[in-house]
Amino acid sequence: MSKQELLFFFSAFLFCSGLLIAVTKKNAIVVLMGIELMLNAANLNLALFNFQKRGMDGQLLALFIIIVAVCEAAVGIAIILKSYHFYHSSVLDQISDLKEKN
Repeated sequence: MSKQELLFFFSAFLFCSGLLIAVTKKNAIVVLMGIELMLNAANLNLALFNFQKRGMDGQLLALFIIIVAVCEAAVGIAIILKSYHFYHSSVLDQISDLKEKN
């Protein structure tokens, strides 16, 4: 088994563990961490495909994914902080109301 195949398996493991975290956990911050793991696994795959084909397409896509991940993390953390300010909890089941509690 070559190094690239091991890295592909590692990327698949990262994606599956991120998906498992995002689906099973109830804390909003942990769910965002799971989504970030899935995006990092996609970046690793793009970098590996770029290494195999010797082109710039994989690097450009990885750069766009990194930019989207940063924007998603910033907006997600802002939403979580605002909801924590209103509900005093970051558990997703307790933030399901549409009205703010006084």
